[in-house]
Amino acid sequence: MGLNGIVPYHLGNLTLLIENKFHASKFLTCIWEQPKDDFTRGEKYSEDEDNNNVGDNNDEEKTADNDAVDDDQEEGEYLLGDEDPTATEEELYKGILTKDADDKHEPSTRQFSHGCHLVRGKMDHGMEDYIFAQHRNLNGYDLGLYAIFDGHSGRDVAKYLQSHLFENILSEPDFWENPVHAIKRACKATDDEILENIADSRGGSTAVAAILINGVKLVVANVGDSRAIACKNGVAKPLTVDHEPEKERDLVESRGGFVVTMPGLGNVPRVDGVLSMTRAFGDGRLKDHITAEPDVTIQKIEEDTEFIILASDGLWKVMTNQEACDCIKDVDDAYKASKKLVKEAKSMGSYDDISCIVVMF
Repeated sequence: MGLNGIVPYHLGNLTLLIENKFHASKFLTCIWEQPKDDFTRGEKYSEDEDNNNVGDNNDEEKTADNDAVDDDQEEGEYLLGDEDPTATEEELYKGILTKDADDKHEPSTRQFSHGCHLVRGKMDHGMEDYIFAQHRNLNGYDLGLYAIFDGHSGRDVAKYLQSHLFENILSEPDFWENPVHAIKRACKATDDEILENIADSRGGSTAVAAILINGVKLVVANVGDSRAIACKNGVAKPLTVDHEPEKERDLVESRGGFVVTMPGLGNVPRVDGVLSMTRAFGDGRLKDHITAEPDVTIQKIEEDTEFIILASDGLWKVMTNQEACDCIKDVDDAYKASKKLVKEAKSMGSYDDISCIVVMF
């Protein structure tokens, strides 16, 4: 994402393929592809280079960059714990991860795979966005960890999130019993760390993170305008709601800020005339008027759930949720699906960085 959440940049793409048959991960591709006028297309990027946005924390993990708004977006659906629609998030989901005692130590036999693809946009600064994708066994649960961090005004915040957000979430002692509270607390702690440790507090990042538990439960948290959706029986179902100034004007004004549309800045509403989202990590100069508190939902992966998509606004600016589902409904490979989505977004005129993760069931 570009300066203060506007537009991004130019040059090449990063491809990342992870195939996960639930008990094992294979990292089949991790290539930064540059245009021919830079250097040989397909040259493998050194993981020791400082400017490499692909991380590898262990032999079951790959991470990468990315950045990616839908007028017809619905409110996120509560697929678990929705008996009481007036309950708070914490009340809805308290104990939901451990409610079914048989879930623990009994991984789903349902196979899934995930693939990622990214391309750099058409602006004049480097890639600022990161992806995290990992399979992990923790406390008897099989976890799939997926996230997109769409940086703006620098890459440092997104890079920090890639290295620390999931670790902070999963280290919360009450994550399994009270996941909403734990995730919100971890996000607050991570944001505090960013503001304290990253010297240039102008930069920031979105985050959309998904934790797939035993292939049957999906915890989704989002901060900003990166988005997650599910496709069920061919129909797109939103898993997140974009945090946009027009939608959350009351939040901004309650914190002493204002929302205004500035001529020449894409004609989109902005917090204090600067930021095109109301929630973000970092952005120290605006922190009094925005928040890093996520929305959190817990979904059940039903038999009719075909796939989920996590993507940055580079994709969602030009493609509706349903268009994204329709684009890959006949693709049976997660990596090919992610690549097709990115290619289609480019063909529809997206100038932003575009990145996405597809998890297929």
